[in-house]
Amino acid sequence: MKKVILVDKDGNQIGEEEKQKAHLEGKLHSAFSILIFNSKKELLIHKRERSKYHSGGLWTNTVCSHPKPGEKIEDAVNRRLKEEMGLTAKLTEIGKFTYKTQIKDLIEHEIDHIFIGFSDELPKPDSKEIEEYKYISIKELKKNMHNNPNKYTYWFKIIINNYEKDIHTFINSKNDN
Repeated sequence: MKKVILVDKDGNQIGEEEKQKAHLEGKLHSAFSILIFNSKKELLIHKRERSKYHSGGLWTNTVCSHPKPGEKIEDAVNRRLKEEMGLTAKLTEIGKFTYKTQIKDLIEHEIDHIFIGFSDELPKPDSKEIEEYKYISIKELKKNMHNNPNKYTYWFKIIINNYEKDIHTFINSKNDN
């Protein structure tokens, strides 16, 4: 049984809950989103496997997941990047936000920590998590999100629409990539 870390509005751990139950009851919990760029400054995005319990078949950021109870978020992001995409990268947190939305019979209520990094490694995606993947420029992504908003996850649209400046600042500060 997979569990998530329940948090208060300030992100302090207040308990843990079975993941499905937390999403059914809309309990606030900790999550993270990873954005991996290649040396061409293109973002690696993926389409969630259709059979996922929510948002299946939608495009989203490189990796999105939850830390396990007792796991530091810095360890969780590295673990899930390797498990889901077969990649390693130096990751930096660039922000966090809280959101709550209804997705079918579930309620996503998360404090989502945004991590960013670079890698030119060839992804080796986990087929249980990822249906397909591609690299895309932020400009092209924003255009596609505007024209086809229902093809993207709720949280990914928040990240791209609200953290674009932070993303550009980070990727443009990396002259060695």
